[in-house]
Amino acid sequence: MEQDKMKRRSFLKKLSTTLAAAVAAAPSAASASMKIPGRDRKDPRYTGQTGKRFGMVIDLRKCISCQACTAACKIENRVPAGHYRTWVAEFETGIYPAVRKVFLPQLCNHCSEPACVSVCPTGATFKRDDGIVVVDDTICWGCGYCINACPYDKRFFNPVTKVADKCTLCAHRLDRGLLPACVETCVGGARVCGDLNDPKSEVSQLLQKFPTSVLRPSQGTGPMVFYIHLDRRIQEVPAASAAMEDLVRKQEGTLRGEWTTIHTKEASKGE
Repeated sequence: MEQDKMKRRSFLKKLSTTLAAAVAAAPSAASASMKIPGRDRKDPRYTGQTGKRFGMVIDLRKCISCQACTAACKIENRVPAGHYRTWVAEFETGIYPAVRKVFLPQLCNHCSEPACVSVCPTGATFKRDDGIVVVDDTICWGCGYCINACPYDKRFFNPVTKVADKCTLCAHRLDRGLLPACVETCVGGARVCGDLNDPKSEVSQLLQKFPTSVLRPSQGTGPMVFYIHLDRRIQEVPAASAAMEDLVRKQEGTLRGEWTTIHTKEASKGE
């Protein structure tokens, strides 16, 4: 019994030390005070657009994996090298000779019940009134809880800002009446973003016209990124993993082919 108490005291002591270190390393005084300045001021950048619910529909029949969305996002949001807010993973499905390529654009799902929000100790990760999940970098202290909690692996630690980073649906553009950078540059028109509360919006019309699926429905988070013609064999895969032939090339030190089997965060580091 006494030993259990000692263990608990030891744990609490370590926990308090860890939290104290995190507060000391916090990028601003606001993160240590636990206040949420932007929302307290009713700043529209933090509160979002009243009466709207933003979401995205991705028509996989139109995606050609050109990665224009990936490049546009990195430029628009100044995403550091080696990290991505969105990218297009490539898979091979089927059994020879019935094998084909499958492209899967991925980004933050801006869930109805985001797992990342409930674990954030400072409130830095939150959902705006219009459904967009964002990170307040003035109060985030980079603990990484939200990164680990995301079942879709769509968050990363930004080595430049020292906080959690992710797709925001280009909220800064939507607030000015513009489209997200990835949507605007999609050459096939595969990505459509809009107000799900507006039955006349293009995104709502697509949901009414075509059957859609979401990634990892078993997680129960209610993703607001919907896919048309999603292959069920990759529905539960949170992120693409390196293909065997790419691993062999890396092991043997051979050059990668012009047509790579898969595009992943891991593979890109070797480019």
